[in-house]
Amino acid sequence: MATTVFTIANQKGGVGKTTTAVNLAAALADLKIHTLLIDLDPQANATSAIGVEKQEGRSLYGPLRGEGSAMEMITPTSYEHLALIPSEEDLAAAEIELSQMENYLMKLRAVLQPLRDSGGYRAIIIDCPPALGMLSMNSLAAADYLLITLQCEYMALEGLGQILRNVERLKTANINAALELGGVVMTMFDVRTNLSRQVVDEVKQHLPEKIFSTVIPRTVRLSEAPSFGKTIFDYDKLSPGATAYRHLAKEVTERFSLK
Repeated sequence: MATTVFTIANQKGGVGKTTTAVNLAAALADLKIHTLLIDLDPQANATSAIGVEKQEGRSLYGPLRGEGSAMEMITPTSYEHLALIPSEEDLAAAEIELSQMENYLMKLRAVLQPLRDSGGYRAIIIDCPPALGMLSMNSLAAADYLLITLQCEYMALEGLGQILRNVERLKTANINAALELGGVVMTMFDVRTNLSRQVVDEVKQHLPEKIFSTVIPRTVRLSEAPSFGKTIFDYDKLSPGATAYRHLAKEVTERFSLK
């Protein structure tokens, strides 16, 4: 089966992007779907959240500069069907250096092509920095689908329009004509507030076909898990957050025919 590449991007920080990348990847792996998580954020939060130590020279910085391959950077995780390409601080330099290269928006696509061709992974999930800079734009150029995490508050809706406009620009410029919005994941849903429900309803009106029916609750356990280097399933497998990400993984599996 072909490899499907998802990028989880949002120019706003603190919207559950890395939490979703890590826990969705782990939940897919739990469904025995061979998954590769790529940490493209120089802060390396996805790397530490999945319990992998940062190692010098193991990020995609070298391959993006034409030194080495993505295949050499793959690191195992504690999950049988989940591998990781970690991040480290040197990726921050790639933000600057990429803009000075030829075909600078297509670098990641070229780096990931051998991974696609290998057929070793059914799903590749890319966790991006909280900004629409060079790394995030490269991930959009390399992906089949964009998954947007959207916090259940009104300011989040403004950012949604911005990232969708960038998707259209990439398509119009033929940089990635096949890129599609795969779906919107509503995060940090607070059952106690009307605001959370109103924001979900508004996104449903704008993008009824794209919003996932699973909403991710705002819970302390989801916030705590990364500091212990654990996914929510290892940290508290019976928590509402773990249940939500299991449901989301099933939705993603069905929507994109990953099995």
